[in-house]
Amino acid sequence: MSLEESKHMRPLFFYLSILCLLTFACENKEQRPSSINGIWKSIGSGWILHIEDSTHYALYDITSISCLPGRASDLQEILPALELNRDTLSLLKGVVRYQFTRGEALPDHCREDLGREQQDNPLYNFDVFAETVKEHYAFFQLNDLNWDQLYHQQRGKLSERSSEEDLYKVLEETLEILKDNHAYLEATEEFYEALEEDEEDNQELVQKEESLPEYGDFQIAAMVAKHHLEEEMTKDSWLIQWGKFTDNIGFVQVKSMWLYADLDIPPSMIEDVGFVDAYVETFHKMEEGEYIEKEVKGVQKIMDQVMHDLSDMDALVFDIRFNGGGQDAVSFEILSRCVSGIQLVAKQKLRHKNQFSPEQSLYIEGVQDPFSKPVYVLTSPQTGSAAEAFAIATMSLNHVTRIGSHTSGAMSTALEKTLPNGWVFAISNEIYMDTQGENYENIGIPVDVELGYPEDRQTFFRAIADGLLEDKQNILTAITNLRDE
Repeated sequence: MSLEESKHMRPLFFYLSILCLLTFACENKEQRPSSINGIWKSIGSGWILHIEDSTHYALYDITSISCLPGRASDLQEILPALELNRDTLSLLKGVVRYQFTRGEALPDHCREDLGREQQDNPLYNFDVFAETVKEHYAFFQLNDLNWDQLYHQQRGKLSERSSEEDLYKVLEETLEILKDNHAYLEATEEFYEALEEDEEDNQELVQKEESLPEYGDFQIAAMVAKHHLEEEMTKDSWLIQWGKFTDNIGFVQVKSMWLYADLDIPPSMIEDVGFVDAYVETFHKMEEGEYIEKEVKGVQKIMDQVMHDLSDMDALVFDIRFNGGGQDAVSFEILSRCVSGIQLVAKQKLRHKNQFSPEQSLYIEGVQDPFSKPVYVLTSPQTGSAAEAFAIATMSLNHVTRIGSHTSGAMSTALEKTLPNGWVFAISNEIYMDTQGENYENIGIPVDVELGYPEDRQTFFRAIADGLLEDKQNILTAITNLRDE
């Protein structure tokens, strides 16, 4: 080929190359899924999400031996929380995005109806429970547990003829052996109504404890707020109290990281079962992501007022010592008032079969005019769950100092599942870490200034109740010493 011919051929090769690339791209584009319809399998949560006709969805709890239907509803309910990125679909619930990969079809056992006999079979229920633990429990190594040995030991206590009470006791005992800080088991109302209480044991316990006062966490928190606030500023809130700790230090008592949502609960329902039970029953009928959004919206309104009232203070104290948790999204919303920009505050990963899902970074999006002066966060061994998410997030903020004692060490999100017989249980399937990858499960989030709070719940509450003046003075002394450093 001559030089002149080659000059003319180059454009032809170029156009042919472009045509091939475009053809390849078009073929690939045609092969890519054009919608979110279909079967999606979660990474680390034991869920299958089935989306049909871009209008409806159904969620299933799945193990290697079971497939139990969960929530099914109009797709619009979760559509704002879905995000498709190539072959991965994510579902946002609170602060975590749960990842799903595309599957070909529903497993066969998702199409089969369980007979009543199998639904109530104690061995089958235990095995579904056991498979869930095996596939998702995150802390076998941390708690030095041999699951195969524990499984055979616990299953051997049951038979086809075991009673519901036998099954309940074995499941509860297994969860205790797992040392899971977030585990729980809830049977049906009918089961609890059928249980007979052991009056002799209860009477013995009452006799031992009757001479000592018992305090609830909300009760002791309210006592502290009433004593410590020199000027009460609380408006339209019973979960957060605020005001002046001293002339120039603001005080914010956060009792809980849930119960903020406006769920439009009928007054008659509250009268029948009480507010908390009515609240729980109502939100369990909702899609989880929608419920969490309502929690955030509720606390947002309160925190707007809190920061308006305390913006002129030289420092703020957040007291979460008696806060047992709730929703991480609520914790992050409260703390966002002290964050500028978008701040990386934690990382998490989920147990998935014999490994873990990829790490996911958790961020707090700050507010336009954040409180950037010193912030002091009070924690204790009774600071748990979502309140610990608040505590671990403060580790990324230079102007925040933690005072008190380490938190409870119940960091993981609880993965809730349903058994064939209708009982509900939860296990910890998440490793929750600080931005450096450190995990504080069991040991709790450390403090910068140690005040030596008792580990025992009632011992700690009584010490505070009997020494409110001393408690406030200890906090003020810690703050003064920090300012003098």
